[in-house]
Order: sequence, then C-alpha cells, then structure tokens
Amino acid sequence: MDPLIETQPTAASDYPPESGVLRHLAVILDGNRRWARSHGRSTSKGYQHGGDRVLDLLTWCRDIADLEVVTLWPLSTENLRRPDTELDDLLRVIVSTAQAIAATQRWRIRYLGVPERLPARWTEALFRAADDTEQVVGPTANIAVAYGGHDEIARSVQRMLVAHRAAGSLDDLIQHVDPADIARHLDTMGQPDPDLVIRTSGEQRLSGFMPWQTAYTEYYFCPVTWPDFQHADFLRALSWYRQRVRTYGQ
Repeated sequence: MDPLIETQPTAASDYPPESGVLRHLAVILDGNRRWARSHGRSTSKGYQHGGDRVLDLLTWCRDIADLEVVTLWPLSTENLRRPDTELDDLLRVIVSTAQAIAATQRWRIRYLGVPERLPARWTEALFRAADDTEQVVGPTANIAVAYGGHDEIARSVQRMLVAHRAAGSLDDLIQHVDPADIARHLDTMGQPDPDLVIRTSGEQRLSGFMPWQTAYTEYYFCPVTWPDFQHADFLRALSWYRQRVRTYGQ
C-alpha cells in the first residue's frame, strides 16, 4: 500500500486563514554546497551543517501559535542524478536528521515525494523514523524526499484515476474533472496549503516546489545559505509575512 495515501479530506484553501496566521510553513533548504565552497569545507560538511540547522528551525517553530505543519525540502527528483558518493552523503544527513526529529517526540514525521526511489537501506531507515512518531500528538514535519512538483501532480492524477476506476465512476470523472479531486490525492492531502515558503541562498525561483499548493502562498527569499540561517533571519521572515495582506486572488 502506498504509505502516502490516507483517507483524509483535503484541508486546502476552502477556508483561507486570515492574513498573518501561519498554519503551514515550508522551507527550501538551499545553499549547502555553496556554504561548503565559501568556507573551504567538503560538500558532506555542508550537508551536515544544513542538517544541524533543521533542528534549530523546528525549535524556533514551536513558538508559532497556529502552526500545524512544517515542510522541509532537502532532496528533489533532479538531485537523484548527483554523483553516488555525494548523494550518499546527502541521504546520510537526511536520515540522521529524520532520526533526530523523531527522537524529540514533538513532531509527527511524514514524507512527500517517493522515498521508495532511494536505495532500500535509506528508504527503510526513513520509514522507521516516521513509524517512531506515529503516536506523537503535535504538529507535522513533512520531509520532501525524491520530490518534484510535476511528479507529484502526475502521481495525484494517477491515484485519482485508480480510485475512480475502482469506484466505477471513471466515466463521470471524464465528464467533469474537479480540481478538488486532484488536491485530494496530493502528497499533502489533509493538510493546509503552505502559507509561507522560505527559500534560502538568494535564489528567487520555485524550482518546481509544490506548484499546486502554492498558488496563493507568500514567498520569502532569504540571501543567506541554509547552514548560515539564523534565528534573526527566521524572525525577519515571519515579520515580513505578518505584514502581508493576503487576498487569495480576490
């Protein structure tokens, strides 16, 4: 059974929160390799410093009153084409970070993307960490692993078609495709859409991150690399977000 599929209703933006309310924060953890080059360190050290910063971020997030979900994106589908040694270094940090998050027993871990595309030893370790948080009552930490936005939408459509075929309603679907049907089968099903996405390292592009869910999301582009991301940078992003007036296209 696909571990990402849950029979929950979507909680997307049928009822948008008021401006300033932050239920779902997403962070594109960019700049680990750039940090390593600028500090004369190995790429693996850059990844490790980035992994250590994740625990700091989650600690800071505990002070956000309405927060339900934090999504972290450390590994895209394109990253899977990196050299094997570098990819192993990154996966080792992702797994150790997931295990450290699980050890806090403050976050319920979920994975976006297709972790099954990774070598089995990494996939198994990731899902063991998630299993260790099944009983946690608290916010969710999504870790996007082997994740790409176009890939997610394609998999959502596939799930939708399979579900309608099983229900005998495929002909009805062909006549009327509702966007809510697709949203109901995304990796984030049952979660609110991101209110704020922070991308570090100064890059001002989305790189295929959650194209469906971020239609009305606020994006904050931070110039510092992820390993150098400090509490002051975090507070600056939150202050900027809380001054935004969100209209959701209206």
